[in-house]
Amino acid sequence: MASVRIAALGAIGVRTGRVLTEGDELHYEVRGDGPPLLMISGGGGDAGFYEVVATVLSGQYQVITYDRRGNSRSTRNNPQNFEISQQSRDAVAVLRANGHASALMFGNSGGAVILLDLAKTHPHSIILGVVHEAPVVRVLPDAAKWSRFFANCYATAHRFGSHAAMARVALSTRLPWKSLKAVPSDLAKRMAGNHDFFVMHEMIPFSGYKPDVRKIQENEVRLIIAAGAFTLRKNLYYGRASPILAEQLGRPMSVLPGNHISYLDQPLAWATALRELLGTRQLAPNEGG
Repeated sequence: MASVRIAALGAIGVRTGRVLTEGDELHYEVRGDGPPLLMISGGGGDAGFYEVVATVLSGQYQVITYDRRGNSRSTRNNPQNFEISQQSRDAVAVLRANGHASALMFGNSGGAVILLDLAKTHPHSIILGVVHEAPVVRVLPDAAKWSRFFANCYATAHRFGSHAAMARVALSTRLPWKSLKAVPSDLAKRMAGNHDFFVMHEMIPFSGYKPDVRKIQENEVRLIIAAGAFTLRKNLYYGRASPILAEQLGRPMSVLPGNHISYLDQPLAWATALRELLGTRQLAPNEGG
């Protein structure tokens, strides 16, 4: 059973709190008072990734963000026990801590993997989910190449340390400098403390995750698969997975502005595009759009 501790409303309209669930405390942030929108971060797991775009979206939604278990302001009591299924339960615990049984959801990168797992294990928690650039390399034609790449990054971490491994991962994303410069300094500092946890515990489960296509289809979860225009144009591996996944699941494929993290460097355009997708929440599970 999860227990909740809530902090006072901040000067900029951000309510923060902590929920205790399965042995760890999760830090969360809430902006706005509309329909609930849960935004799940990927590698690095920090709510700060979405701070700017969550503020933009808070005029229409109650935007809930959180530091995933093991990352930043959440605790890391049993890092060796990392499981994506537990990360899914954590997302549900954060929702329930804020009085919701279900929500609109957005997941980016590893957060998109968690959203796919929620579609399998907690389908009724999802009103509509936007799965953005899930790095599920096992669906790719060159899956073996990318599985070896992440295995080599893991070996690099053991031999040379997590920062060397993170450098290899970062180079593979080919993110433009303008996007990297948009990362706030306080977020960057917290992220530096998450590198070891990511490469030693999260990276292989995220990249090696195989979506349960049959179960997701049976659950009739409303999902939209998405990727950034830059990502698709550059034919990057985590973007190439998106149209394949959309076809396998029989769900619509949509294109958002920019790249893997353009909610940081294009927050207004990106929020507008996401609002348009969330406005399709009555979309039938297998209906294109």
